[in-house]
Amino acid sequence: MRRIGILLYKHFDLIDAGGPYEVFLTASRLAIRDGEAPLYDVVLISAGGDDVEAFGGMTLTGLVAAEDAGDLDVLLVPGLVDLAAARADSRIAEAITALAERSLLVTSVCTGAFLLGDAGLLQGRPATTHWEDVPDLGAHESVREAVPGVRWVDDGDVVTSGGLTSGIHMSLHLVARDHGVEMAQRTARQLDLDWSPTPER
Repeated sequence: MRRIGILLYKHFDLIDAGGPYEVFLTASRLAIRDGEAPLYDVVLISAGGDDVEAFGGMTLTGLVAAEDAGDLDVLLVPGLVDLAAARADSRIAEAITALAERSLLVTSVCTGAFLLGDAGLLQGRPATTHWEDVPDLGAHESVREAVPGVRWVDDGDVVTSGGLTSGIHMSLHLVARDHGVEMAQRTARQLDLDWSPTPER
């Protein structure tokens, strides 16, 4: 069972975190239906374990502090509209750095890629983000190439994805990486989502 940690912080985009959460939950539910063990254990994390208010006002509670999250197979960093506020928050940067050091794979959704870049996790790598922000990501000093027109960019131990619902598509790609394309397609069908194993839009 792979352990997924989703880092939450003030005014994150709910679908950036909730979409991937639902993908991993659904893949596990299908495995259980098949008589197998759950495939994923998803942990919701905040910098200090505090409650977090998403953009729009929904508040998530019962979060795990970053320092108590332990080792992760995957760290997922969602995006948000007020990127400047998140980039100026040292607690978020510190949490990303600490969690990434204990993760085998680091991923982002939407503008979460900028937070990975600021933490030095995209150094010399290709990456993607929301289509509106691709030019700005390309200007980031650490990013080798900002890739337009794709739902995700897989660079081995770092995977970035485009805006909002692209996080769902990327998460299905991670299911395919872990358990094969057939399981990813079954999960997508259960979610009633058209999904392609290729990242192009």
